Amino acid sequence: MYPGDADTIGRHVPAVVMTGSGHTVTWGELDERSNRLAQFWCAQGLRPGDHVALLVENVPEFFEVCWAAERSGLFYTAINSHLTAPEVSYILDNCEARSLIVSAGKRVLAAHALHDGDHSRVTTRLSIGGAGDGFDSYEGAMAASSCEQLDTETAGQSMLYSSGTTGRPKGVWRPLSGQHPRDDVGVSMSLKVAYSGGPGMHYLSPAPLYHAAPLGFTINTQRLGGTVHVMERFDAQEALACIERFAITHSQWVPTMFNRLLKLPEEVRHQYDLSSHRVAIHAAAPCPVPVKRAIIEWWGPIVYEYYAGTEGSGSTAIGSEEWLAHPGTVGRAAVGAVHILDDDGHEMPAGEPGAIFFEGPTATAYRYFGDEEKTASSRNAQGWSTLGDVGYLDNDGYLFLTDRKAYMIITGGANVYPQETENVLTMHPKVADVAVFGVPDEDLGEVVKAVVQLMPGITASAEIEAELISYCKSQLATIKCPRTVDFEAELPRLPTGKLYKRLLRDKYWAGRSLSGT
Repeated sequence: MYPGDADTIGRHVPAVVMTGSGHTVTWGELDERSNRLAQFWCAQGLRPGDHVALLVENVPEFFEVCWAAERSGLFYTAINSHLTAPEVSYILDNCEARSLIVSAGKRVLAAHALHDGDHSRVTTRLSIGGAGDGFDSYEGAMAASSCEQLDTETAGQSMLYSSGTTGRPKGVWRPLSGQHPRDDVGVSMSLKVAYSGGPGMHYLSPAPLYHAAPLGFTINTQRLGGTVHVMERFDAQEALACIERFAITHSQWVPTMFNRLLKLPEEVRHQYDLSSHRVAIHAAAPCPVPVKRAIIEWWGPIVYEYYAGTEGSGSTAIGSEEWLAHPGTVGRAAVGAVHILDDDGHEMPAGEPGAIFFEGPTATAYRYFGDEEKTASSRNAQGWSTLGDVGYLDNDGYLFLTDRKAYMIITGGANVYPQETENVLTMHPKVADVAVFGVPDEDLGEVVKAVVQLMPGITASAEIEAELISYCKSQLATIKCPRTVDFEAELPRLPTGKLYKRLLRDKYWAGRSLSGT
């Protein structure tokens, strides 16, 4: 299904409910408004294969923008709304966006991003909530456009950004299907088969919609004719209240959310009726074994986990009862086959860690937009692909993660790549050398830590620490900046110049493991 099927679903049935404000978008409204934007883009000369971008918080208009692109054969990039202007500017340029839609709250940020470099390609600039700062009124453009369907509708495709451990983020590109948007079902069939999704389901999305999982699950809930309930921002107690208030049947979480839910007072945790809740899905970061066990004990065997990436190269999956028999695993292969390889590409025996590769029809269906070198580096000679993660298979084929992408930090379910932060701090005049990595945090799983070697004559102090953190925040999103900075007289580098980061990182992780065991 898609918004063009509003008559079948019911034009007055809610397609989107914002849980804080109560603002509701019906299927009829979603159909009409996504048609208007599709018509507007067509009148502006955009054609299938062109790229558009949106920079918004969790707002109801998010879905009409996505569906307009899905109905127009356009690639659409949802940009992290917490990025800085230079970071937004880079993505706008890299994704070759011809149209940018922003919310009123992000309009100034977007204006600064557009002034940071040559963005003459972005000829269509619309602001939800009124014109200003070089943006035309989104509402005005919609009102002036037809609500009729395009003469020819062809399925569009999201192109989200997934960073590597070095360099800047890259868009994960997959070819357009060429199908009608009604028939381009994507992963909705997995949602239907694996998680019993369908018409009448009520899906709670507590996370930012620009992330791959929330965007994918919400759009595919709608493909099945379900209703999406979006939290403007996550609050643990309010999430429980939403499950009761909206009779939520399905939801998707990251481990940090589980942790915050479990830290609520006992009387708060148990004052809400959660009986409608049938499926709770989680991914995005390793979940500590004690946390997951406690959630299953509380909610019952409705907790499902998967391991995958934005690339869609393959996945594993597991349910509650199976996980309790194999605690710590992320499941067995669900899409594609899993291989564990050593540095020479040889298969590793059960229990021995190595690089995780996926084999199958989806393993190489993606590429990194505009970066063939990075694309090639993710494949091996057999045509299998890797996300760069390390793990092992047990004798029964269950996958266990033992490390991350070359020290990638996963904080609250979001990926942070140390190289980008190191590149900023290295430029500070008082910094001689720097290492950035994740350290344990009970709430977020990990937080960013910087270890700095200062220039000769500079003495470590709390003032210098604050200065470095502030400097980093002036150039990067806060989530990428160190919470704390430690100082060392000299960082451990090999004779080749390579930083031996493990010597620094391991002392912060002494007695801890990524799986929580």
